[in-house]
Amino acid sequence: MDVEHVVGLPHPRLRPFVTRYSGYRMRTEPGVHRGLPSRSLTLVVTLDGTVDLSEGRFATLCGGLHDEAVIITHDGFQHGVQCDLTPLGARAFFGLPAGELAGTTVDLGLLAAPAVEVRERLQTATTWLDRFSQLDLVLGRLVRPVRQQVEVAWAWQRLSEGLPVGEIAAEVGWSRQHLSARFATEYGLTPKVMGRVMRFERANRMLRGERRPTLTEVAAACGYTDQAHFNRDWRALCGATPTEWMAAELPFVQGTEGA
Repeated sequence: MDVEHVVGLPHPRLRPFVTRYSGYRMRTEPGVHRGLPSRSLTLVVTLDGTVDLSEGRFATLCGGLHDEAVIITHDGFQHGVQCDLTPLGARAFFGLPAGELAGTTVDLGLLAAPAVEVRERLQTATTWLDRFSQLDLVLGRLVRPVRQQVEVAWAWQRLSEGLPVGEIAAEVGWSRQHLSARFATEYGLTPKVMGRVMRFERANRMLRGERRPTLTEVAAACGYTDQAHFNRDWRALCGATPTEWMAAELPFVQGTEGA
């Protein structure tokens, strides 16, 4: 296995909309990779080849929030840049709520005119730092004023802190049903489902870290009631148990935390 993976931060002006850039170049055996649920939308620009999904082959793409694994097939060579977008980034760059992209993957060209330009810029650049700078330039031109309902944004923040949905609804002064409906319109997933995704993401990050804890430690730290609950939730969101996933996919390009 030959893996090159570089992580960088976007320009400070873009950080409300993009949390990080991940450059990757890897040669492995042909196979299948699972794109796992998270709190980020995924924007990918390939430098060689395509990203092959059930929906088609993409040289550039944007995938919305989802609550199950996205299956990616590859021929053993993958080369490109992934940008992790916040839900607010969908409004800033594309002028639409993240909910309109939930559970789908679309060609970036259908959302943003510079899709071809950004790929050509990244292919011409000679270093990862230069590629990240080119992304800053192109994405910076796309930013437009954004507005988001305060209560919904607050609910997202509190959910990321691990608060139960009932408590969040009480804080914003809405019924649980009304909060769920407004939240799903903005993000595409209900607060309950998004809470499961965020908990799964925390567990996933622990398993990708330099010091990998035991599964029992991860389950306890992330608030699962027991190991069986952890395994059930992971299988539902990932399509495999934690042990199966680690054996199949670690280390992987999107699995390394670094800078």
